[in-house]
Amino acid sequence: MIRKNPSGDLPQIHPDAFIDPTAILCGKVVVHANVFIGPYAVIRADEVNAAGEMDPIVIGAHSNIQDGVVIHSKSGAAVTIGERTSIAHRAIVHGPCTIGDDVFIGFNSVLFNCKVAQGCVVRHNAVVDGCDLPAGFYVPSTQRIGPQTDLSTIPKLTAQASEFSEDVARTNNALVLGYKRIQNEF
Repeated sequence: MIRKNPSGDLPQIHPDAFIDPTAILCGKVVVHANVFIGPYAVIRADEVNAAGEMDPIVIGAHSNIQDGVVIHSKSGAAVTIGERTSIAHRAIVHGPCTIGDDVFIGFNSVLFNCKVAQGCVVRHNAVVDGCDLPAGFYVPSTQRIGPQTDLSTIPKLTAQASEFSEDVARTNNALVLGYKRIQNEF
């Protein structure tokens, strides 16, 4: 479902993107080319700051937002998701938040008030809250990363983890084409 927010903003969706009919996109949302947004995802840009302003939620080209993902933002803050980035099933991305290109965010992970630089992998059930991750950083499953976390104690990104995230992105890019081809059948 595509709908306006109370400020009257309507999502802007590139014609080459695929939005599952069960997904909800509300308000000041920008979806670029070849993006896959899966079943029951909710992307909602509807809160304003004290001045009545709101930054958009932007999904970069060739990215995928999988089943049940929630993307929202506090007080009109921006959420930016880079290109070729995967946000896996039931993850929550809550702004303010910036996620770079070629990033993988695992199942059930939560991101809030953070920056995740290019090529990072955040594995399943992890939390990144109130800190910035440098490029190519790896967050193991169930790890909580916050402002007090000593990032030097975290294991480095492995080639295997990087290959996994690249494979997920490729698979979901193929799904965009497949679902666009049959979208008038459902």
